[in-house]
Amino acid sequence: MPARVLMQDFTGVPAIVDLAAMRDAMKKQLRDPLKINPLIPVDLVIDHSVQVDYYGAADSFAKNVKMEVQRNIERYKFLKWGQAAFNNFKVVPPGTGICHQVNLEYLANVIWTKQENGATIAYPDTVVGTDSHTTMINGLAVLGWGVGGIEAEAAMLGQPLSMILPEVIGVKLTGTLQGIITATDLVLTITQMLRKKNVVGKFVEFYGNGLDSMSIADRATISNMSPEFGATCGFFPVDSETIKYLNFTARDPNKVKLVEEYSKLQHLWRDPEIIPEYTDILELDLSTLETSLAGPRRPQDRTNLLNAANSFREQLPSFTTENNNLNIRYPVANTDFTIGNGDIMIAAITSCTNTSNPNVMITAGLVAKKAVELGLIKKPWVKTSLAPGSQVVTEYLERSGLQKYLDILGFNLVGYGCTTCIGNSGPLKEEIEQTITTNKLVVVSILSGNRNFEGRIHPFTIASYLASPPLVVAYALAGTIDINLEQEKLGEDQYGKGVYLNDIWPSQEEIKKTIEASLTSQMFKDKYSQVFIGDQEWQNIKVVKTDTYLWDAQSTYINNPPYFPELPSAANHLQDIELARILAIFGHSVTTDHISPAGSISATGPAAKYLIEHGIAPNDFNSYGSRRGNHEVMMRGTFSNNRIKNMICGGVEGGVTINQLNNQLMSIYDAAMDYKFHRVPLVIFAGREYGCGSSRDWAAKGTNLLGVKAVIAESFERIHRSNLVGMGVLPLLLINCSVQDLQLKGTEYITIKGLNNGIKPYNQLNCIIKRQSGIIDTISVVLQAFTDNEINYIQHGSIMHLVVKNLKDANGQ
Repeated sequence: MPARVLMQDFTGVPAIVDLAAMRDAMKKQLRDPLKINPLIPVDLVIDHSVQVDYYGAADSFAKNVKMEVQRNIERYKFLKWGQAAFNNFKVVPPGTGICHQVNLEYLANVIWTKQENGATIAYPDTVVGTDSHTTMINGLAVLGWGVGGIEAEAAMLGQPLSMILPEVIGVKLTGTLQGIITATDLVLTITQMLRKKNVVGKFVEFYGNGLDSMSIADRATISNMSPEFGATCGFFPVDSETIKYLNFTARDPNKVKLVEEYSKLQHLWRDPEIIPEYTDILELDLSTLETSLAGPRRPQDRTNLLNAANSFREQLPSFTTENNNLNIRYPVANTDFTIGNGDIMIAAITSCTNTSNPNVMITAGLVAKKAVELGLIKKPWVKTSLAPGSQVVTEYLERSGLQKYLDILGFNLVGYGCTTCIGNSGPLKEEIEQTITTNKLVVVSILSGNRNFEGRIHPFTIASYLASPPLVVAYALAGTIDINLEQEKLGEDQYGKGVYLNDIWPSQEEIKKTIEASLTSQMFKDKYSQVFIGDQEWQNIKVVKTDTYLWDAQSTYINNPPYFPELPSAANHLQDIELARILAIFGHSVTTDHISPAGSISATGPAAKYLIEHGIAPNDFNSYGSRRGNHEVMMRGTFSNNRIKNMICGGVEGGVTINQLNNQLMSIYDAAMDYKFHRVPLVIFAGREYGCGSSRDWAAKGTNLLGVKAVIAESFERIHRSNLVGMGVLPLLLINCSVQDLQLKGTEYITIKGLNNGIKPYNQLNCIIKRQSGIIDTISVVLQAFTDNEINYIQHGSIMHLVVKNLKDANGQ
């Protein structure tokens, strides 16, 4: 039972849509809709909607915010309605910060209190969030992790979040970071190390003398990327650094005192003399780390700076067989420059992962300052942007005098939000996009974010690298990933002398002095004093308070989802799946980005067709993330990622399948609707790590609405598995064989036996495969529902159905 829930707007909007739909369902049953109400505090931070349409200019921020509000006015009105309609629900307006950084700097208490029977009860602050990087708060000793919006709704409505007792992996950190090594280098190393260890579904706790010199900002950087190394959380215990951070960020002194006293009394305080008991232990000496990047596809694919160019060269043929020449450059129309494979099109200082860390942000500013003073400029084809996670960052960059140097290099403020890290990188210049597509170039994004899956950052930059903010600045100067920054020059000064990375990288002493001179406790107090008020545009949004939402049937942003056409009268409506067809067969590491994209909406897919039919021009499509309140768009976007590969179609990229009812190649959405019309159930087969990546509930909701009854995979990522369960879709684990072993063509009929008479956690079921040849194979699969609660969700069709039914029953029906 978490103390509270944290949301961002991409995942928060559909969660509030679901609550509104549940109120409607209660009203239709002639019951009190106000029974649908959060029972614990819920904070929603609007941070995922701002896009980098304007950049490299002093007015970029103002223009992007104005466009953000224009694009999303329907969603923002809906959230304002929710704030008025629901108890315990607060909204942090756009242009304020990223939810995880706001959580770290302001919302989290470490020790929570409530009034109960006339007494004040103290207990540890715990949180679940509708974003996978909720784990960031573990750096402040608050236990928390990401869940799907479906689970978050359940927590809000008083349902327990049940889980199997996790293994706890201890990571012993020793030594200190040396030279130019940053917290980003550390977290990329840890991500690679723990992915190799396979900590999926496990808790990770950090200990050792390496914590003695590690700031909360550094700890939070590590905890933030727990989803990337696969863990449920990466936890740091309470110690003197926790208290120091709480005081510095202007928390209530009485609450800070409570944190220290309570933690010591309850044995939550880190004691270097006591080594906790762990399932297993790994060790890392911080003094051995190298300057690192991760890419070009996954956060765990770390390479050191020395080898980055060679790494890209080795990966290039895997992206294209048509043009993998690194020596040819192509002219860009209406410009005086050329571009080629490996050139960096996007360099973005973005994401809560690193912008919450003053050390790396000040380092980036100092790198910019030294570069400008030596006469270096960024390459003209690089789109640069700066999107901090809170307004405090802008305050200390301005006060230190470093923002003006970042501005000169094009790293002007573009907004306070996730921007490039979530795929809201905005368009490249038209002539650059034309050159890329005409010559089939493999160009690059580099960002200080946490995810770099194919197609996520921008559809034209299929190779992406994660790096520290100062390295993002350096690569913007170089303009290409095909350079050895440790040995090759970035450019030349005004005297023609070569300038190298070492020439512009500041010393640790310089970084420390700048931080001490420019970052103050008062900044946090000032910036968060009116955090829920917002700017004038937000204040001007007016809504009418009603108990149930007044749905607009013409809206393309907010629609009443079709989850409650009727409520199950009995607990168990589950039946064997008979003669299902295979909608798709996927390989390994299919991410939630592949399943349910968050970026731009293709002008040619089913979602585009729907929007055009509703009078929306392509320029106004906005993103999938911004339209998550409309199930019609999201259903059509499910499995529509342009990099997904369905093996039924022989490796063709894009969201297509072969409809076995007519043997036609078509979009997955269109095929699914045809199957649904003919009452044909569907299943999906996949390899390992199915559903890794963001805690995207629409990856499960879309799967459900397409008519998929079961996903049969070699392994599931934690959050997506629970989301499938929460939507009543069966996650079934292949045992004793792989998808490849099955040699499926997509023409088979699939029957799942063992569901009619009730199910239990870890049920072993029979999957019967009837092939076109007439051969029938039977294999065993194991239901990946781990608790009685999860079984209940599946039997009722979803968490939402169970909650509404329980509330009905409690009201005497």
